[in-house]
Amino acid sequence: MTELRTIEVALGERSYEIRIGRGLIAKAGAHLAPLLGAHGIAAEVIVVTDRNVAEHHLAALEESLRASGISQRTIILEPGEQSKDFAHLARLMDDLIGGGLNRDAMVVALGGGVVGDLTGFAAAIALRGVDFVQIPTTLLSQVDSSVGGKTGINTAHGKNLVGVFYQPRMVLADVSALETLPRRELLAGYAEIVKYGLIRDAGFFGWLEEHGAALIEGDVAARMEAVARSCRAKAEVVAADEVEHGERALLNLGHTFGHAMETEIGFSDRLLHGEAVAIGMVLAFELSAQLGLCPKADARRLRAHLDAVGLPADAAGYGFTADALIAHMHHDKKVRGGQITFILAHGIGEAVIAPDVDLGEVERLLTRTLAAHRVG
Repeated sequence: MTELRTIEVALGERSYEIRIGRGLIAKAGAHLAPLLGAHGIAAEVIVVTDRNVAEHHLAALEESLRASGISQRTIILEPGEQSKDFAHLARLMDDLIGGGLNRDAMVVALGGGVVGDLTGFAAAIALRGVDFVQIPTTLLSQVDSSVGGKTGINTAHGKNLVGVFYQPRMVLADVSALETLPRRELLAGYAEIVKYGLIRDAGFFGWLEEHGAALIEGDVAARMEAVARSCRAKAEVVAADEVEHGERALLNLGHTFGHAMETEIGFSDRLLHGEAVAIGMVLAFELSAQLGLCPKADARRLRAHLDAVGLPADAAGYGFTADALIAHMHHDKKVRGGQITFILAHGIGEAVIAPDVDLGEVERLLTRTLAAHRVG
C-alpha cells in the first residue's frame, strides 16, 4: 500500500501539512528537504528520540536524511512520561545548544507524545524558536499530540502546566511504525481516536464500533482511515481556535479527570495517558447523565465499546479518592476564575463546554464510582 493522505492545518503563513502513509520514515529526507530550502540543503537536522524508538526507527530515518544530503546529529532521551519535566528539558537544551545549534537548523521529534511535547517546547524556546517537525511513532501521537502545536512539560502540580503553542513545519505520520507498538500502547492511542467520535462525529463512533477491533489487530486500511479522520477533525478545530479560547477545549474531553488521575499516580506507567483519558471520558459521560444532560444509554454504550476493545473504563484499583482527584483538578489549565471547566456531553457526538459544574456533583459521582467498584 503506497497511499499517501495529506491534510492541511490551515493557519495562514504558519499552515502545514500532516502526511499519513506507510514507509514515511524511510522517505523522510525527501519530505524534509524542501523545508530546508531557505537555508540550503546543508542545514543541520537534529533528531530527538528516545532509546526505545531509536532501536526500531532511528537507522531508517538517519539513512533517509543521508540519502537526501542532509547533515544530521541525534539526541537520545530516556523513554517515559518521567522525562517530560524541567530537569530533562534542561538537559535537552544543553545538548541542543552545546552541540552548536543555529537558527538554520531543524529539530525533528521522532517518537511518541513525550518526545514530541518535550522536543517541541525545546524548539520553541531555543534561540527564541527554531523550525521543528513531528514524526510521531505511536497511535496516540499520530492522532493527537503531534498535531496542533501544544508543547510542554509536567510539574509536580499537574500535567502540561508549563509550555507554549508552537506549530511544527510538518507532521509525518508513518502508520508502519504502529506495527512495533505493544498492544497496550495501541489501545492507549485508540482512546484518543474514540474521543473524536464522541466530540462531534457520532457516525465516526459508530464506524469505530464496527472497525475498531480490526484496527487494533493490525488492519492497515482501518488504521489509515482512523488516523486520517482523527487528524482531519483536529486540524479543523485547531484552524478555528488555535490557542484554545473556545471550541478547541472540546478536545479535552476526558482529560480533566484523566490528568488528575495521572498526577495522583505520579505520571507512572501504572496508568498510561490514553488509559486515563478512556476512564475520564466514561466519567464525563456518567457525570453528564447524572446531571440530566445526556442519556444514560450513551454512557453505557461508551463503556461497552471500551470494554469490548480492552481499554479500562473504571478508576478502581489505583487507590484514588474523590478529594485527591478534585484537588488536582483545581490546578488544571482550564480553571477560570477558580471554576474548573469540564467537557461534558448531550450525547455521543455532542460534546459541550461546561464551566459551571457543581463540584458537589463531581464529588458525588467519584465517591459513588470508586466505592461501587472497590466492593467485590
